[in-house]
Amino acid sequence: MKYLVGIILIAVGFVIIWKSNWLMDNMGRIEWAEAHLGSDGGTRVFYKLIGVLIIILSFLLMSGGLGSGLRKVFNPNEPAPAPQGEASGAL
Repeated sequence: MKYLVGIILIAVGFVIIWKSNWLMDNMGRIEWAEAHLGSDGGTRVFYKLIGVLIIILSFLLMSGGLGSGLRKVFNPNEPAPAPQGEASGAL
């Protein structure tokens, strides 16, 4: 199920990057993005950054890195989990 959701989110991120001009025409300009991300076209850059962020998060979701990464961010003192599939000291 996580792979299906990940592929759908990758497609959504791609469409946001691809159609950033259409999004700006229909949604309007974002004043914060225009002020901080460029003189003209900051809104397009903002939409593209959102698309890239969605794609990166979906790859992390599919690989399982999103859960472990969030666990490390919010609980840095938790010990690392033991490696799976390895025999612990036995030959």
